[in-house]
Amino acid sequence: MTVRDVARDAYREALPALAASLVGGLFAGVILGGMRAELRAVPGLLVLVPALLATRGNVYGSLGARISTALHQGLVEPRIRGGDERLRSAVAAALANGLLTSAFAAVAAFSILTVLGDSVAPLPVLVAIALVSGLLSGIALAGVVVTAVFAGYRRGRDPDTLVGPLVTTTGDLFGMLFLLLAVRLVLAASGVL
Repeated sequence: MTVRDVARDAYREALPALAASLVGGLFAGVILGGMRAELRAVPGLLVLVPALLATRGNVYGSLGARISTALHQGLVEPRIRGGDERLRSAVAAALANGLLTSAFAAVAAFSILTVLGDSVAPLPVLVAIALVSGLLSGIALAGVVVTAVFAGYRRGRDPDTLVGPLVTTTGDLFGMLFLLLAVRLVLAASGVL
């Protein structure tokens, strides 16, 4: 196989995922643009957004990589039903890591903005928003990552090629969508909305 063949195959596999990533990122931007009222109601939320989105990409990108490696090594079968204990453990660890890093990001944003003297929402509000959005987006992302990696693998695609753009796209899209939902839920529960 020549370098040209390898490059052609890599682009053939990656370009659809990259195109979907671009479109997903645009939709995430549209959601963020529509969150003006929520951003005003929760000072410091805008500072938290990049950290939460990066968390989704890092945690669930690692999940996809672990599943991909397990598939290549024959440790996991590419099926969701009757799931393997390793798969369940990897998903549970990703959810736990996602929640932990979301809470840490909220505490860090609160601390940094407080030290800088900027206006910031109360810490419990930021943590609640981060945890609710982390849980909802984590469940959605885990499902999407596992399904897409298995489906791609069964179709002869390299799951490693799919994971990066897929997690970026779904992480941004679900991350923003569930962040909006979390803000509305937490504000409604606290009587602000």
